[in-house]
Amino acid sequence: MKLKLFLLGLFLSIFVNAQNSFELINTKKAVIPFQFINNLIFIPVNVNGAELTFLLDTGVAETILFSLDNKEIRLQNVEKVKFSGLGGNVSIDGFKSDHNIARIGKSLINNSMSIYLIIDESFNISSHVGIPVNGIIGYHFFKNHPVSINYTSKKITIYESTELLSSKLKRYEELPMSIEKYKPYLYADVEMTNERKSSKLLIDLGNSDAIWLFPALIKNFVYNRPNIDDFIGRGFNGDIYGKRSRIHNFYLGDFRFEKPLTAMPDEFSIQHVNLVEGRKGSIGGEIMRRFTTVFDYANGKLYLRKNKNFDDPFHFNMSGLDFKQDGLEWKEDIVKIETKKTALTGNEVYTDSFQYKFSLKPVFLIAGVRKDSPAYHAGLKKEDKIISINGTLASNMTMEKILELMKSYEGRNITMVIERKNEKLTLHFTLEDPIPYQE
Repeated sequence: MKLKLFLLGLFLSIFVNAQNSFELINTKKAVIPFQFINNLIFIPVNVNGAELTFLLDTGVAETILFSLDNKEIRLQNVEKVKFSGLGGNVSIDGFKSDHNIARIGKSLINNSMSIYLIIDESFNISSHVGIPVNGIIGYHFFKNHPVSINYTSKKITIYESTELLSSKLKRYEELPMSIEKYKPYLYADVEMTNERKSSKLLIDLGNSDAIWLFPALIKNFVYNRPNIDDFIGRGFNGDIYGKRSRIHNFYLGDFRFEKPLTAMPDEFSIQHVNLVEGRKGSIGGEIMRRFTTVFDYANGKLYLRKNKNFDDPFHFNMSGLDFKQDGLEWKEDIVKIETKKTALTGNEVYTDSFQYKFSLKPVFLIAGVRKDSPAYHAGLKKEDKIISINGTLASNMTMEKILELMKSYEGRNITMVIERKNEKLTLHFTLEDPIPYQE
């Protein structure tokens, strides 16, 4: 990571922070293409001239930078701060930088962006996403203008005002949304078995799961069976563990979801989180991707319209494996160039011409194995290097394709060739849903 920090004092920092907002320049709307990986949205952001990639996350208040991927950026007006959030530890050190210039596309600009820099290199989600990710952007992207997210076209549209959307919004369901501590909340109904309970939930685009519930904050909470102990995610303070199961129904306005997967972080993982009053959990990307959405922070409204993904089943990574990308390595490819016809003693002979080329390909490792999962019983272990999956070289796959395969369908046979301590092993297992909903 290359950083140039300029310490210019606190007075200017406090002054410009109030101006921290994105504005549309010479247009009434701006369209931003995004990458969509494992239910998460990634957008291009230029910060002080450096082209970066940020996770779009309604669950964070500030803009966070944690990796530059060997790019150089100048950050000014820097002061030391501490972070706290989901995970086991109390806090981690970082810096705050004010008065930065951020551009998204040609028409969206923030001339006074505040950035929080995490210097702990272990906090880097790139290896678990499969693309270089430099940071996270949240509240300041949404606060000034209506933001429409089209998950099918993978485009975000920023509008100057809600009036420009008035005719379109007639086809959407309107839900009240409150902005508390710079994050969006709404009420939805959770039906664990047969009783619907209204629950205050954070709308969290930085969460790839469907639903999170906090058992420690829900009176008389009883885990549905079957359930499993599992690694749930990563927070500012470390890994998050808890249970996973399915609930009977989830209601978002007039929309109903049957047997959605639900993650429940343990009490230890949320003990240092500054939760708003009454919050019971979160709604994540696995739910939100089923809609075209419009966030209107200024007027406290969320607009939803079903898209083609609405009726997708709630699939789970049934392998029990957590994956990570461990950099790149050079691979040799043989490329056929052409076929030449030559004459030899009166007979025609066809000669194939080949060329060897080297290209950088991703390296994938096993980051973790859930106990008693199909992969666990097959003998897969943490740090195993993946050579191939079902006959396809891992170097020709992406993290997204690997995860899609592991979520595909119950009963699918998986053959993995792995390398462990310079020895190649071929291991087999069958995908199995460990948490089917039971009445």
